[in-house]
Amino acid sequence: MSKPSAIGGLPDELRRRLGLFDAVVIGLGAMIGAGIFAALAPAARAAGSGLLPGLAVAAVVAYCNATSSARLAARYPASGGTYVYGRERLGGFWGYLAGWAFVVGKTASCAAMALTVGSYVWPGQAHAVAVAAVVVLTAVNYTGVQKSAWLARVIVAVVLAVLAAVVVAVFSSGSADASHLDIGDDATFGGVLQAAGLLFFAFAGYARIATLGEEVRDPARTIPRAVPIALGITLAVYAAVAVAALAVLGPRQLADAAAPLSDAVRAAGADGLVPVVRTGAAVAALGSLLALILGVSRTTLAMARDRHLPAALAAVHPRFEVPHRAELAVGAVVAVLAATADVRGAIGFSSFGVLVYYAVANASAWTLGPDEGRPARVVPVAGLVGCLVLAFALPVSSVIWGAVVLAVGVAAYGVRAVLASHRRP
Repeated sequence: MSKPSAIGGLPDELRRRLGLFDAVVIGLGAMIGAGIFAALAPAARAAGSGLLPGLAVAAVVAYCNATSSARLAARYPASGGTYVYGRERLGGFWGYLAGWAFVVGKTASCAAMALTVGSYVWPGQAHAVAVAAVVVLTAVNYTGVQKSAWLARVIVAVVLAVLAAVVVAVFSSGSADASHLDIGDDATFGGVLQAAGLLFFAFAGYARIATLGEEVRDPARTIPRAVPIALGITLAVYAAVAVAALAVLGPRQLADAAAPLSDAVRAAGADGLVPVVRTGAAVAALGSLLALILGVSRTTLAMARDRHLPAALAAVHPRFEVPHRAELAVGAVVAVLAATADVRGAIGFSSFGVLVYYAVANASAWTLGPDEGRPARVVPVAGLVGCLVLAFALPVSSVIWGAVVLAVGVAAYGVRAVLASHRRP
């Protein structure tokens, strides 16, 4: 792969600073985020007593995606993730489509996570707190990826401690009922798939490790190890939390819960833990926001290098060695969204976009040769089919919004291609 050119005389590559532990922690910080505090309720509404099978389906698809992404990241250790893999293995259009789906969908997710922080920290001033959170985390990312990795360690430690407290409180209370885990007639095949699509969003953070591929030491060895470790830890945590919430609340009560984990500790008679859970949710949302800004800015950097986005965004800071203009641009857009709109109810297309992103990753992994670290053939096939099935099993509004966003991106690509052809001699 050719080396990107420098922009304005600034260095054009990022320094490799992150080891295995940092890569795993950044992946955990992206996955074990606010999703687990909120995703269980809509998933329970979709699947009923089939919530746990839905979680299992999401985990299988996530494993296939993670394996494909890890093999590709080891082969192409550059910023951009599936944008780079699609471009190199399938062609420019498919890489662009993956990058567009990721940047647009995850930018909306950034704003949603920022507003989640605001709603937990100071409900009356949620927008102001959201903007402040974006500014602070953008500043942290701007001053170097190592500081971001250090902050991610703190956030992951706090969130894991809170989730452990929830699980212990439920199972030590005597309020858990094992019969709530039985799968009843309310669980349908379509409902389980829809729940899997909703829960998949909570697993998607392992992409952050791949999008940081240019900043990982010994990527051919580190990334294929970091991705499954982070995913395995996350699955174990999610399974324990889902079983605890389902056992103490039951499918119906869980489906109606506005704050599922807060309701779970109340049902377990541990009301004193409610403020702790709220704090954990706010910290988890901060962790997700931190990792999202990192991932979106790196994909923006990669797309700017290929002129799919303004070339100025490809600049790398000479001192901090981060894509500083991309980070400032992403932070500014997210801050405006967080200040002016409540996008939490309008980001269903983000799950659709993420699944399209990973569909491209699996298709790219299929083209790897045996000497390029190709995974077992069943992995990218299962991942590709799983992504497409889950994408179209999402609520209709999510599919429509997702299709509209992708269509806008395709139209922009087409216009750019036509203009470029007219400029050629």
